[in-house]
Amino acid sequence: MWLSATVVTQGSVSPVFPTVREVLDLVPVRNGAPRLVAGTAGLDRPVRWVHIAEVPDIATLLGGGELVLTTGIGLPGDDAGLREFIGALADVGVSGLVVELGRRYVSGVPRVMAAAAERRGLPLIELRRGTPFVRITEAVHALIVDAQLTELRATEEIHQRFTELSVEGAEPAEVLRQAAELAGCPMVLENLSRQVLAYDPAGENAELLLDGWERHSRQIRPPGRTAYDPDSGWLVTTVGARGQDWGRLLLRWPATESTPPTRLTILIERAASTLALGRLIRRDAEGLERQIHRTLLTALIDHSRPVDEVALRAKALGVVLDRRHLVGVVVRHRADEPAGDAGTPDDEPAPARRGGHRDTDAEGPEAGPARLRDLAEAVSQAVRDAKLTALTSPLDDQAVGALLALPDPAAEEKALSAFAAALRRVRLDAAPAAPAARPARPLEAPDRPAGRAVASASARPVDAPPRAAIVVAAGSGVGSLREARRSLIEARQVAEAARRDPRDLPCYRLPHVGLAGLLHLLRDEPRLQTFVERELGPLLAYDAQHPREQLLGTLRAYLEQGRNKSAGAAAAHLSRPAFYERLARIGRILDADLDSVDRCLSLHVALLALDAVRTP
Repeated sequence: MWLSATVVTQGSVSPVFPTVREVLDLVPVRNGAPRLVAGTAGLDRPVRWVHIAEVPDIATLLGGGELVLTTGIGLPGDDAGLREFIGALADVGVSGLVVELGRRYVSGVPRVMAAAAERRGLPLIELRRGTPFVRITEAVHALIVDAQLTELRATEEIHQRFTELSVEGAEPAEVLRQAAELAGCPMVLENLSRQVLAYDPAGENAELLLDGWERHSRQIRPPGRTAYDPDSGWLVTTVGARGQDWGRLLLRWPATESTPPTRLTILIERAASTLALGRLIRRDAEGLERQIHRTLLTALIDHSRPVDEVALRAKALGVVLDRRHLVGVVVRHRADEPAGDAGTPDDEPAPARRGGHRDTDAEGPEAGPARLRDLAEAVSQAVRDAKLTALTSPLDDQAVGALLALPDPAAEEKALSAFAAALRRVRLDAAPAAPAARPARPLEAPDRPAGRAVASASARPVDAPPRAAIVVAAGSGVGSLREARRSLIEARQVAEAARRDPRDLPCYRLPHVGLAGLLHLLRDEPRLQTFVERELGPLLAYDAQHPREQLLGTLRAYLEQGRNKSAGAAAAHLSRPAFYERLARIGRILDADLDSVDRCLSLHVALLALDAVRTP
C-alpha cells in the first residue's frame, strides 16, 4: 500500500491518508455502485482531501492529492476539451476522478475521457446510482481527521520514547532496536568511513542487509542532512552535534513504495538526535571521570593530597584501593615526536573499534595532545577489556599511567598479561618493520676472541618482527596505597629505559632493562653526568662545531655492531674507507684506542648513559 504519511503504533506503520482503493470501499461510495473505468495503476494513491467541482478549469484551484467528485454537467462537450480536462487534473496530481451518472452522462463516461485517464494512470470511477456527495466527503474527511489525530498521538509516542532513551543513556544498539521496532524497517548506524557501528534488521536477514555494506553505502548520497535516496531505497540522516558530524543513520524504505512517509523522517531524526546526545553525555562524563583520575594519580606521585583522601575519592569512583595489591603501570610511545614511528591508530569508532581514535600522525600543534588522548583512551579501554580496576590518566606529555588494584598479589602477572594483550588489541599499532640489522656481537674486533664485553643494547636480530610502537612497563607491586608512588615512579623509569630496547616484550619490568635501566635510574646523579662528559665531551663538542659530520653516530654504529667495522659501515650508510677515516678521527679526538675492549666498553656505557640523561 502506498502511504503518504504514517502513524507508528505498537511497532507497525499505518496510513494517515486513505487510498483511492480504500475510499471505494466506504459505505457511502459503495451505495453509489462504483465502477472503475480507467487508471487501475493509481488505486493506491493517497486521498488528501475530497473536492466537489462542476467547472472545467478546476485544476487551477487544486494542490494535488484531492479526489474530485463531479456530475459532469460543466465538463467540455468536445473530445479535445475532455482530454485537456483529464490532462490538467493529472498534471496537478489529483488522486482520482469520480463521475456520477444520470445528469450529463447516462450510460457511462465518454470513451475519450476513459482513454485519456487510462493513458495518464488517473483513476476514473463511475457512480451508477445517485449518491449525495456530502456523505462521501464526510466519510472520507472523518477518516482523514481521525488518522491525523492518531498521527499526533503517535508523534507524542515517538518523542516520549526517544526522550526516555536519551535520559537513560541507552546504547546505540538499543536506540536502533526501538527505532526499527517503531518503523518496522531495517536500520543501520555507520561512521563516516562507512563502517557499521550498529544495526537492526527488523526481522530481515542481517547478512543480506550488511553484505558489501561499505561499497553499497558509498552509493547512497542524498542531498541535505535528512533526505531519501529513491535509487537505493534508503532514508538517510546525518548524526552529530556541536558542528561535528560522526556518522549516518539509515532506514531502508522500499523504493517501490515511493517517498517515505513524514512519520519516518521524524522518527529517524529523533533517533539520530538521541544517538548524538548519548555520545556527548558519555564523552562529557568520561572526560570528567578522567580529570578526577588524573587528579588522584598526580596527588599520589606529588604527595599533594593525603593518602586517605585519595582512597576515599577513588572509592567514590568505583576504584577501591584499600587492602588491595597495587601495581603501577606506565604506557608510552617509543618515539616522542607525533609524526615519528608511533604507528597508525585505527580510526572510530569501526564496528569493532571503540573509543573513536583519530588520525594523529599528521603534522601540526595538535598532533601531540591528540596522540596522547588516543593513548589514554586505549589504556582505559584495555583496563575495561581485561576486567581490571584501576586509576588511569596521562602523567605527562608522553606517558599514560595506571594504578592497578588487584585483590591478590598472586594475580599480578596474569593481570599484567591480560592488560598488555587487551591494549595491543585496542591499538593495533605495531610499528613498520625497520631494516634488519645484523645479529648483535660482543664488543670485539673481528680477529679478537669474544666474551669480555657487553652486547649491544639496541641491535636487533635479522628477520626480527617489528616492535610495537608503544612500551608497557610495570613497577613492583606494593601492599598499601602509601607505597603506590614508588611503584608508579619505577614503572615510569622502566618505560623510559625500555624505549631503546630491541625486544618487543608485552610488559617490561625492572629486571628487563638491565644496564640501560640502571643508568636511567641514575640519570640525575651528578657523578654519572660527569662520567659522560669525561668520556664523550670532546666528541660532543666537535659535533657541535661540525654539525654535518656527527661523529657520535659513527661511534654508536661501530659499538652497536660489536666493533665489527664492516657491519658498522653498513649501519652508518658509509663506505668502508670513509668509515675507517671517521673512526681514526674519533680516536684522535677522544685520545682513545678504539681497538681496546676496555676502552670501547667504557665508551659504550657512556653512550647508554648519555641516552638516559637526554631522555626527558
